[in-house]
Amino acid sequence: FIVCSLQLVEMLDMSVPAVAKLRRLLDNLPREALPDILTSIIRTSNQEKLQMTIPLLVRQIEGLKLLQKTRKPKQDDDKRVVAIRPNRRINHIPSAIEDEEEEDHDDVVMLEKKIRTSSMSEQALKVCLKEIKRLKKMPQSMPEYALTRNYLELMVELPWNKSTKDRLEIRAARILLDNDHYAMEKLKKRVLEYLAVRQLKNNLKGPILCFVGPPGVGKTSVGRSIAKTLGREFHRIALGGVCDQSDIRGHRRTYVGSMPGRIINGLKTVGVNNPVFLLDEVDKLGKSLQGDPAAALLEVLDPEQNHSFTDHYLNVAFDLSQVLFIATANTTATIPPALLDRMEIIQVPGYTQEEKIEIAHRHLIPKQLEQHGLTPQQIQIPQVTTLDIITRYTREAGVRSLDRKLGAICRAVAVKVAEGQHKEAKPDRAEVGEGEDCKEHVTEDAKPESISYTADLALPPEMPILIDFHALKDILGPPMYEMEVSERLSQPGVAIGLAWTPLGGEIMFVEASRMEGEGQLTLTGQLGDVMKESAHLAISWLRSNAKRYQLTNASGSFDLLDNTDIHLHFPAGAVTKDGPSAGVTIVTCLASLFSGRLVCSDVAMTGEITLRGLVLPVGGIKDKVLAAHRAGLKRIIIPRRNEKDLEEIAVNVRQDLTFVLASCLDDVLNAAFDGGFAVKPGVEHLSSKL
Repeated sequence: FIVCSLQLVEMLDMSVPAVAKLRRLLDNLPREALPDILTSIIRTSNQEKLQMTIPLLVRQIEGLKLLQKTRKPKQDDDKRVVAIRPNRRINHIPSAIEDEEEEDHDDVVMLEKKIRTSSMSEQALKVCLKEIKRLKKMPQSMPEYALTRNYLELMVELPWNKSTKDRLEIRAARILLDNDHYAMEKLKKRVLEYLAVRQLKNNLKGPILCFVGPPGVGKTSVGRSIAKTLGREFHRIALGGVCDQSDIRGHRRTYVGSMPGRIINGLKTVGVNNPVFLLDEVDKLGKSLQGDPAAALLEVLDPEQNHSFTDHYLNVAFDLSQVLFIATANTTATIPPALLDRMEIIQVPGYTQEEKIEIAHRHLIPKQLEQHGLTPQQIQIPQVTTLDIITRYTREAGVRSLDRKLGAICRAVAVKVAEGQHKEAKPDRAEVGEGEDCKEHVTEDAKPESISYTADLALPPEMPILIDFHALKDILGPPMYEMEVSERLSQPGVAIGLAWTPLGGEIMFVEASRMEGEGQLTLTGQLGDVMKESAHLAISWLRSNAKRYQLTNASGSFDLLDNTDIHLHFPAGAVTKDGPSAGVTIVTCLASLFSGRLVCSDVAMTGEITLRGLVLPVGGIKDKVLAAHRAGLKRIIIPRRNEKDLEEIAVNVRQDLTFVLASCLDDVLNAAFDGGFAVKPGVEHLSSKL
């Protein structure tokens, strides 16, 4: 039929509408239904058309009955209408597809049941019921179906009212904190204060603490210990390098691949609404075209606002007031002021040498022994050896490098122990063949060889292996740091200052030299603008007080820059330096240069100066004092107004050091030189009597 029809169409004129319509029918309609369709459209009377169409309708009705028999009966299917095109063949619907549709329908029903029985807020419940209503009407093939379903599942999984009960026993909490961390008294005191207030007031909002200190002092680990002490869940959020505010607030659901922010994801992970959240490295947040994540944290870390935190993905308020937020940072200089104002700053300074020794023997050495499969009966590290590692192989505020050095020692001992076990095992294997039959097969030629083989075997090492200074040299190499302070102060024009860095306190040498020239001052060592101004301030004060101290240049003139150039250098030239605290050090260095006298080799100093010779207070006193103590210095000159900061320093450190409190530069110079720094008689420095 189809062949004859195509031949007929080719013989007719295609410009005639009826012929063109016939051609389209031949191309588009199924071949099986083509005769019936053509029969029904022949130009005949209505009675003839009805007679030809009735068999076609009967055939379609029989097909619908067959389709209803093949499908499984469902309770919800009595209102469904199955539309069958008359020009298509009726195919059997696989039962697997029906089962999948039925399972999806059951999942939606279960999801709706979970939503109605959940403890979410009234606003969230209203939004979820609206979304579940849309989900029922939505075909499963639509991309929005999966997005809406994921959203509803997240809303159900969030801990709207689920919380853990706090462990409020203060004595047990104190013992637990002391066992986990040595020192850190100020931090432990703050945690115990929170527990005490929480015991008296049940609905206390969680505080927002910020631990600021150098790397390796245990800021992150103490956050985990606080969660353990309170009996709460712990979740860490690393913020270093985050430069998109959507990481905090989440993406809006209109975007492809949208997801909630890290705060909501963390709550979903822990499953309770009162965990301990550690916002690690909050001072290293970035900023980009996608927004400022530090600004997004303002709502999270504000106790007056975080009870209704709105994530862009959820688009409903969530209560964060019961969450205990703990932030960590190395410095507060890079934290925006608005964010810094919302947090309670707790300084976590570096450890003293005695504290490092205790930490090593309480925590680090047992941990390294366990990680390397060793026992205390196999290795012994005395406290003297630990002190050598701290002073000669590490120079840090924390204990990370110390931990790595102890790991290297344990690896070297593990090699010795494994070799000893191997050498002990070889004679045992030789003893297996000591029966009568084996003796018969041993020839005279073989005996000397076996004797020489056993003689070559070295004895296993004696246990425990003692780690002393010579063993340190073999394992870790020659010492990396030596006490070179006295050697560098062997000529005039050198003084020792104290500096603060995000990594802790450091000692800083200042060197000066003079030469013939035109009165210029040269500064080198990657200095910032503030430190350059301190150098100009120091030379101006010395020039104005040259007669008082009898300071002259090479030609004997009291004008120190007359035909004289001065070069000030701050070693470690690759490291950027800035700040006003080097003022007293620069004055002492220049006074040593022009007087020809040596600065005491056991003295370090810090303090800002003014043009009138006053010494102003500076920050970071504890870290600076610990750096001087690590370097073996005995006397430290600090501003008198920093005397209050000495209370934070451990008693044993204060007993090892002598502190000189300076109000003016006269006090500094008298303490920095042996025998003081004499003033010319009759020339007195005027000072206020008020």
